[in-house]
Amino acid sequence: MWSYALSESEAGSDVASMKTRAVRDGDSWVLNGAKRWITNAGVSEFYTVFATVDPGLRGRGVTAFLVEKSDPGLSFGAPERKLGIKGSPTREVYLDNVRLGQDRLIGEVGEGMKIALSTLDHTRVTIAAQALGIAQGALDAAVAYVKERRQFGKAIAEFQGIQFMLADMGMQVEAARALVYRAASASERNASDLTFLGAASKCFASDVAMKVTTDAVQLLGGYGYTRDYPVERMMRDAKITQIYEGTNQIQRMVMGRALLA
Repeated sequence: MWSYALSESEAGSDVASMKTRAVRDGDSWVLNGAKRWITNAGVSEFYTVFATVDPGLRGRGVTAFLVEKSDPGLSFGAPERKLGIKGSPTREVYLDNVRLGQDRLIGEVGEGMKIALSTLDHTRVTIAAQALGIAQGALDAAVAYVKERRQFGKAIAEFQGIQFMLADMGMQVEAARALVYRAASASERNASDLTFLGAASKCFASDVAMKVTTDAVQLLGGYGYTRDYPVERMMRDAKITQIYEGTNQIQRMVMGRALLA
């Protein structure tokens, strides 16, 4: 398993301000710093770590390295106590004089920012797919529930207000699916419009997931707010898809710049 160690406590959306340092020492590189919000940290055997060779260079100094779990000086913080996605651990990654050979350099010195951003073009599509799956699951659960739940002598599915909510949910899910598939095709072909489509699919699908899961909880009423039904978990899991791999505010900036390029 592999983890992607890009973010830091003070370098989230502003990745170029990272403080983790990489200093050349003869034929080796010595890394010092801390990475935060790293998915599967402590479980993964390999880590793509981004560090700067010179903070004054900002993005032009960012360089990528391969770090292995067994490397001396690599350690991990306690698991984060998260709202959702509890199926995988999220922890800090600490680098204390981690010494790496030249063969652990990914690309060239100073190419880290380019590598990070081009990677995000592809991985944002996977977050979009995750969000789509969450939204579909919430819609399926809501449809099944309203068919069975009876009030005022009939299934609540027969009420027009319920049908309108479901119609909107289904429409949004299908629109998200079309965009996710379009972006996945662009990712597979490394198409020229991937930057826009990756950001658009992640942004749209995650917003849909948050809306659809919240509506699903509403349709289930008090039951939706309990752990006896799956939609409360889906709502909690949906939220992170609006945040990681770049917040949806950042996605809109990426899309705007791509359109104006």
